[in-house]
Amino acid sequence: MKISIITTCYNRAATIQGAIESVLAQDYSDIEYIVVDGLSKDGSMDIINRYKDRVAKIVSERDHGMYEAINKGIHMATGDIIGLVHSDDFLYDNHVISNVVKRFEETNADFLYGDGVFVNANDTYKPVRNWIGGTYHRWKVACGWLPLHPTCYIRRDVMMREGLYDESYKIAADSDLLFRYLYMANLKVTYMKRKIIRMRMGGLSTDSAKRKMMWDEDVRMYRSHGRWGVPTKIMKMMWKVPQFVEAKFMNV
Repeated sequence: MKISIITTCYNRAATIQGAIESVLAQDYSDIEYIVVDGLSKDGSMDIINRYKDRVAKIVSERDHGMYEAINKGIHMATGDIIGLVHSDDFLYDNHVISNVVKRFEETNADFLYGDGVFVNANDTYKPVRNWIGGTYHRWKVACGWLPLHPTCYIRRDVMMREGLYDESYKIAADSDLLFRYLYMANLKVTYMKRKIIRMRMGGLSTDSAKRKMMWDEDVRMYRSHGRWGVPTKIMKMMWKVPQFVEAKFMNV
């Protein structure tokens, strides 16, 4: 089973090396690694090119944002399963992908998700927010619950059938895709109870300056799918409260 992993990057010279090395360190061999850069100006491509002999495909060209770059990577991918490792993040350990493959083989699932941890941007061993995915139920999705996006691994044929990321969103395209797949599509979903990703706090959706846009886009997204916009968004926020509490009592 081939796994395609996509990393998108724009001016992430400070973190892109960690993301790349976490993928290349995996103990599973059949990985197609794709890096899509948006014409970075900070030396990111110098770092990416150090690994060009071990990365299947590297593209550096102008785009209109992260979701266009992800869609571009998906169209280039040839793997059975597609996953994402963002340029600020890194896989939790060297066994993540082999565990993901094993779970797909055991369950024949269309969609897999797991747990993750948000860490301090400067101390990536200091947990800030613990994300436990929990068991999947469609009613939970209707009430605002969604899995952590970078823990999700999805069959490529499902993505091509159900549609990719809606590029009209600047922040909420991942929530839109997850809602469509987990609430509206009839997919076989499995939860893998293990940590898949470490995410630095401070990404696009965790930047306080972007929170109003995130609110507006989430409300628009829910309304576009026939849900109550503001109440569902509030419920989505409430699902996250226990994660901050649990992080105070955990080690990464």
